[in-house]
Amino acid sequence: MRGAFFQALMEVARQDSRVHLVVGDLGFGVVEPFAREFPRQFLNAGVAEQNMTGVAAGLALAGKVVYTYSIANFPTLRCLEQIRNDICYHEANVKVVAVGGGFAYGSLGMTHHATEDLAIMRALPGMTVVAPGDPYEAAAATKALAIHPGPAYLRLGRAAEPSVHDGTPPFQIGKAIRVVAGTELTLVSTGGMLQSTVQAAQLLARQGISAEVLSMHTIKPLDHGSIMNAARQTGAILTVEEHSALGGLGGAVAEVLAESSHRDARFRRIALPSEFSKVVGSQEYQRLQFGLTPESIVREALELLRPRGAVTVHA
Repeated sequence: MRGAFFQALMEVARQDSRVHLVVGDLGFGVVEPFAREFPRQFLNAGVAEQNMTGVAAGLALAGKVVYTYSIANFPTLRCLEQIRNDICYHEANVKVVAVGGGFAYGSLGMTHHATEDLAIMRALPGMTVVAPGDPYEAAAATKALAIHPGPAYLRLGRAAEPSVHDGTPPFQIGKAIRVVAGTELTLVSTGGMLQSTVQAAQLLARQGISAEVLSMHTIKPLDHGSIMNAARQTGAILTVEEHSALGGLGGAVAEVLAESSHRDARFRRIALPSEFSKVVGSQEYQRLQFGLTPESIVREALELLRPRGAVTVHA
């Protein structure tokens, strides 16, 4: 996703000289091509994310379209006050980009795990929150945010994420993408869990269960229409996210269902517990420990579809 983001950003910058990139002294392998081609649209603020964010807000208030960029929690939690007061309060046209959503930097420990970011950024007034599911979506989101007014948060994976789509899908901020059609269950994924969710749908199909897959790349504004259509047409919704169970995709979908007049749909969440990871290892290892695998998604889906009142007997 990181490479797709920078390629798309450079395309946008060639067309619009207002587009600026401000970074926190990292990512030179992917950042340097932008800096070389657009020296007057680039600034390295150093390891000073609060300053990076304040400078970005100032540039935006002067008419620029500004992307800030750093790893995981650094462009978000480290400078949250500046995002809230400088960017959101002034409705500044700044796009906060975090690379390494979820456990992408798994082996570096909890300081580099971005597992509360969606909830925190979603709570900020005026903030648009986007978490693309694969490189195609990441590129499309980068371009869409360049013309989308106001503050935005773009949560990326790290590198080498697989492409789930065959090409660039129809992309619109606030509108989910149907990746797989289905009739008995809807799996709703956000961010880097898309491939695992599609694989889970394929495993369910082998068991004769038709599962729809939605890529909910935008957490705010949420696509209420797609959620309610899923509730009416499949009657069962399972959300999947590499994020805390509090305040992320699952919480947002639950809010929509709870406030709707359609109360018959079954609902379940696959997400992280509200705790720091106590294990060290790669993203793949972390996902295995926390049940974020295709097989785990299948187990939760089958449990969700279990007839009401059914009793499981353990031998």
